Order: sequence, then structure tokens, then C-alpha cells
Amino acid sequence: MFLDKTRIKISSGKGGNGIVAWRREKYVDKGGPAGGNGGKGGNVYLIATEDLSTLMDFQYQSVFKAENGENGYIKTQHGRCGNDLYIKVPVGTVVKDSATGKIIADLNKDGQILMAAQGGRGGRGNACFATAQKRAPQFCEPGENGIERTLELELKLIADVGLLGMPNAGKSTLISAVSSAKPKIADYPFTTVVPHLGVVKKDTGDGFVIADIPGLIEGASEGIGLGHEFLRHVERCRFLIHLVDITQDDPIKNYKIINEELKKHSDQLSKVYQIIALNKIDAVDEETKNKYQQEFKKFSDDVFLISAATRENLKEFMYFVAQKVDEIPKPVIEIEVEEDDGAVDNDDSSYSVYKVDKHTFIVEGGKIFRLANVTDGRNTEQLYRFQNILKSMGVFDALKAAGIQEGDVVKIGHLEFDYLF
Repeated sequence: MFLDKTRIKISSGKGGNGIVAWRREKYVDKGGPAGGNGGKGGNVYLIATEDLSTLMDFQYQSVFKAENGENGYIKTQHGRCGNDLYIKVPVGTVVKDSATGKIIADLNKDGQILMAAQGGRGGRGNACFATAQKRAPQFCEPGENGIERTLELELKLIADVGLLGMPNAGKSTLISAVSSAKPKIADYPFTTVVPHLGVVKKDTGDGFVIADIPGLIEGASEGIGLGHEFLRHVERCRFLIHLVDITQDDPIKNYKIINEELKKHSDQLSKVYQIIALNKIDAVDEETKNKYQQEFKKFSDDVFLISAATRENLKEFMYFVAQKVDEIPKPVIEIEVEEDDGAVDNDDSSYSVYKVDKHTFIVEGGKIFRLANVTDGRNTEQLYRFQNILKSMGVFDALKAAGIQEGDVVKIGHLEFDYLF
């Protein structure tokens, strides 16, 4: 099975919390703050590899999460950082942020890496807040949340040569004859429903990649048939082989239909160099072969008579194709990639105020909730710092706007207190 479009959800790791701790060693005079910092959460990366040729693996796993950082320890020991997560994708994968619609990467080289989500920073322990004036801080910081996002992956195959033609023109037979690819071959249209890649070996020992694209029909650029979905896979080819079945009633009309669909899909694609291969010459007489060879010379200087089934003239034809692979450079396809702010945006300072009954209000928000989690309601210094943070974030102003009155109850996480003007 071939999969060339998919959607995945990724989450970077949450940073570990700092802690409040104290030194209690027998021979250390007066001790002091000793709360360690939390570890950083793991990042999420996408890495392009030539080991994959499809997005099929993501059908079985589509949710990925990096490891969280550990909380800090006593004796100023820092928590361990979360391990980074590397997700392998095929070379030729275009990455889009589902929320914004922005294209954030074009992974078209083996080993190319994209940081898709940065891990949350670890919170500081109370040892970091000690100063000459404040020698015994009673508070620490929570770790930052990780980043959650949904990405759309679209694969554009990296092939040297694209093989085009009407359904049942013999494309699968040709690619199976010149490479080790084993596509399905049958005597009915749309036998090929997914693209196939075949590696053709050259006399020099190296090779080139040829892509068998499912058959196009009239209206393919508007979504009719199968071909339109896969035209993206020939956009990065050096050139195209246009396979024409000369046993059909009007091969020239079929040839023109395919080229019109290429033009509708992309003006640039319609200008790509084509070699015309007139196939199934084993099923027609000499007069018909010569007639169509002369007719197609009007469209291209490079017209070949072949039979993929019997392999007639196939060696000479593929030798010419290999020469063209060496002569024609790969096209430079510029995909506009936008700046990816979503990979490093850990700002979760937004919050909401809800009135749940006549005298009770709830404040919710990522940063506020995490601050509440590391605040001890029995510690005056910690509560005083938490109150100052709420004030600086405008939480008290939001409560006033929501209609809070003196004596009403405010709940934030596990903390609950009476509101006083």
C-alpha cells in the first residue's frame, strides 16, 4: 500500500519542576537552600531518510510525544532532561502546520532535520533564588509545558524520470521490464492505483529512478480518475516519458489530452521535456508504425517505437533515456517555506476566569495552573510571590471585570482563598 498524505500529532516534553529543599548536613554551618532545577523536556524532530519511500508507517502510529524532563532533587541536583524524539519521514516530504496552513519545511535531502516542537524549559529550584538579601527563598518555579501541534505531511517523490500515459498504455509493463519493480499488470484500465518507483541500472554501474504514475484521463486536473492525486510526484523529475498506446483509435488525441491535463495542473509541469514512446508496436503493422512515428515527430524530435511486452527496441530506448538523465539536471522546485514560530512558542500565559456560582470564581490557565502546583498554601512567602505574579498578569483586573466582590472565593488549582480588595 502507498500513502502520500497523512496527518500526525506531536507533543514535545514538559519541563520538570524545580523544588524547594534545604541542606541538613551535620557539619555544614546554617545549611541553606538546596532545591535543584527541573530538566528540560525533549524536542521533537522530523528527519528525512532515503530508507522510506511512503508515509505508510504513520497509518499505524500518528501520535508522537517526547519525554518529559525530571523534577529537580535535593542537594541542588538537577533533574534529567527528557530524551529528544526523532521521527523519520521519506525524502521529498513537505510539512505543513495544520492550525495555520503554513508550509514550514520541504525535506528534500537525505538527513535534513526539522525541529518541529521545542521541549519546555525546566523550572528553577529555590537555590537559584538565593541572594545576599534573601538567603532562604521559600519558592521555586514550575517547568514549562511542551508544545502540542498537528502537522500535515505530503510526499512528493524524488524520481529522475516520470512515466505518464493513459490508463492501460503499458506503463506498469515498461517499468517492470526495465527495473526490478513489480507493479500489478492486467488488461483493464487503472491497474496501477498507486505510484511505483523502479531503479534502472546503467552500464556505468550507477542507476536512476523512474516513477510509474497512475493513468491520467481527461478531467484529471479537476479530480476525475486517479492521476490528479499523483501529479505532484512528477513535479521534481528531470523529464517525462510519455507512453502512448498506438493500438488505440486516436493515439494523437490521447497524447494531447494528457498534455492538457499537465498544463491545467501546473504551467511549469507542462513545459518539462518529454520523450515520446509509442508502445505496443508488436500489435500493429509496419504502415501504422511509420504513420504514427511521422505524426508524433510534429510534437517532439525524440520519438521511439517500442514494445514493453516483447521488449522490442527497449535496449536502445533506455540507453537514450540514461543519456538524458546525465544531461538534464534536476529541476530546482522552490516551495515557499514560512517561518515556523510554532516550534518554539511555549507562551501559555493566557488564562480564563469563570464564575461557577454566586460567590465562587475559578481561574484556569497553563502557566497559572503550574505556578499554583508548586505553591504551598501554608507558606506565606510562597503565597505572597504567587499573589504578585497574579497581579502582574492582570488576573485581579480580570476578576473585577467578572464581577467579583469582597469575600468571594477564588480557586486556582489546589489553592483556594477569599478575595479582599
